[in-house]
Amino acid sequence: MRVLVVEDDPILLDGIKVGLALGGVTVDGVATCADARAALATSRFDAIVLDRMLPDGSGLDVLGEMRGAGDTTPVVLLTALDETADRILGLDSGADDHIGKPFDLDELAARVRAVARRNAGRAAPLMQAGAIALDPSTLSVTVAGEPVSLSRREFSVLAALMERPGTVRSKSEIEDRLYGWQEEVESNAVEVHIHNLRNKIGRTAVETVRGLGYRIRSAT
Repeated sequence: MRVLVVEDDPILLDGIKVGLALGGVTVDGVATCADARAALATSRFDAIVLDRMLPDGSGLDVLGEMRGAGDTTPVVLLTALDETADRILGLDSGADDHIGKPFDLDELAARVRAVARRNAGRAAPLMQAGAIALDPSTLSVTVAGEPVSLSRREFSVLAALMERPGTVRSKSEIEDRLYGWQEEVESNAVEVHIHNLRNKIGRTAVETVRGLGYRIRSAT
């Protein structure tokens, strides 16, 4: 999962980035409305954590522009304005969830997972494809009930494939999920992760669709 965090407090931003990264999330962070707009114009995210009060405007303005343009990326509003009227305004402005400051990082991570899951059309927290089961909340994977140890990158690749079993994911889509702006992407990184995954979850579990990308078999 790749998440954009828009927060002008550098200490809080770093804390959120570290906390979400520990949960296997690729995180990009910005501090202003202008930078958020630029990020949304150039990158795709699975969810956005959006501070409401920013140095150059309101996060609600960015949210309104997103929804007006048909952008359905799930948004969790993060704000010190936590009165009932503030929560109602944020939700009615198009936010998917709302969490007030101060907050618990584990709760924020759970809320991000929940809105991303709903946006992907999944109700159950556990992802499954045949004998393979993946739990985003615990970063655990089992095959036929047996635990499998994956690296963070391998887990992220598998999660991207298992969100919609049988759907082809291009190499560039997978790269976008794995790497933030400051991270260098090696040309064969995805191929290496796919190779390692096949060794761990089954050689036929991940199918290469020539010229298009990869997909996980829905009945592996």
